[in-house]
Formats: sequence, C-alpha cells, structure tokens
Amino acid sequence: MNERYEQICRGFYEAGVIPVIQLRQVEKAGQLASALAAGGLSLAEVTFREEGAEKVIEAMNASPKGILAGAGTVLSVEQAKRAEAAGAAFLVSPGFDADVVEYGLKHDLPVFPGCVTPTEIQQAMGYGLRVLKFFPAQQYGGVKTIKALSAPYPQIKFMPTGGISLENLCEYLSCDPVLACGGSFMVKTDFLEQGLWEEVTKQCVQAAAVVAAVRARRS
Repeated sequence: MNERYEQICRGFYEAGVIPVIQLRQVEKAGQLASALAAGGLSLAEVTFREEGAEKVIEAMNASPKGILAGAGTVLSVEQAKRAEAAGAAFLVSPGFDADVVEYGLKHDLPVFPGCVTPTEIQQAMGYGLRVLKFFPAQQYGGVKTIKALSAPYPQIKFMPTGGISLENLCEYLSCDPVLACGGSFMVKTDFLEQGLWEEVTKQCVQAAAVVAAVRARRS
C-alpha cells in the first residue's frame, strides 16, 4: 500500500475511536468539527446515509480545527466519485464491493471495506488491503469472532463498528487485531439535532481516555 493509505491507518490507530456521523443539518458541520476537536479527536467518518454528506465532508475538512473527514456507507462507485469530489480522505463501506475497492485503489483513495467472513477477508487481501471494517460488530459475535478470524489472518487488522459504546470500547481496543473502533455514541442524532456540542465533546473526552488507558497497558 502507498503512503497515503499508511498515513490514514496510522491516524485510525492514534485516534483509537472514529466517530461515525449521520448529520442532516449541513450548516452544523463546523460546530460539530469544533466539538470533536475539543474532545481530542482528529478523524471522522461521514456516512452517505444522509443527503448532503458531501457538503458535510467539505465543511469538516475546511474547518480550522483540523478534522480529517472521510466518507462512510459508500455503496457504489457513483458514491465513491462524489466522496472523492468532496475531498473525502478515505472511503469506508459496510460490505465488500470489488468495484468500490478498485476505484479507491486506482484513485489513490484509501478504502476500507466491511468483511466478516473468511471469503470476504481473502478477497480484500487479494487487493493488498490489510485493514478492514467489521460490521455490524456486536451482531456478528464481537471480540470472539474477531479473535477467531485473526487466527488464520494474523496480518489483518479490524475496525469494528456497530454496537460500540463507552461500556465495551475497552474490550474491543484490548483485542490485538483491533486497530480502532468506529462509533456513533459520541455523535448521537439527538446531540447533533439539538446542538448539544458540550455533550459531544464530553463523550469524545471519555472515549479518548479509554483509548489512552488501553494503549498505556499495551505499550
């Protein structure tokens, strides 16, 4: 993989937890970026589940707070193109789509597909990918499944998303094959719609503390 891919992977690891954002009100993107930065986070995944995702990505990347925004829930090449045009730093998909993966690789856009089976993992490995999303994490067996999958694929790192909370974040991050976790608990819909930026920051600070504690134990 190229340097851009390596940089994003390092960024994921350093952050430990990546907020997965579904923002309906584009005009709040700047405030959200500030709240995340105040909580110590520097990367974010903006999902294409909402119209206007491109504008949110653009606004967050333009924020003076230094938030690096990528695109999530990328289900097609058309969406990948829109994400790239918006300046997305990376692409994340809930599942494995060869066309999306190939587009990302061709356009030097780091791509992280969702893989929960050996077949999907080997497909991703065939493209040289070594960091994969694991979604929905809790429903697919969580840490136990990740550990089982890592046995034949020790070179693969996972980013579990789906059901991640402050309560189980430590358990996931303490699992060696886990590079980082994606979560929406710090950017809940209510927080965003009501402009509860202090709550967003509080949740980020608490998550960052968990990350720091786990990293300290593993160093």
